[in-house]
Amino acid sequence: MADIEVSVRDLVNRDRDCTEKALAQMDLRRKINLLIGEWKAAGGGDVLPNVRDRVHLRTAKTSGIPLRLSARR
Repeated sequence: MADIEVSVRDLVNRDRDCTEKALAQMDLRRKINLLIGEWKAAGGGDVLPNVRDRVHLRTAKTSGIPLRLSARR
């Protein structure tokens, strides 16, 4: 989804037609909302992580890896 957001932003900045990409982005957002609704209906009550939480988890996870090893991946 992030890739589509970047491409829509790029098309808008270059004053190009972004209709197809924007519709695809809205479709993905609808699907995510549907999945969250189903999860909540099934008893899901945990707080879902937002972008800031995900970035924090990612940096904490990779902080112990030396730069040489992470460059090979």
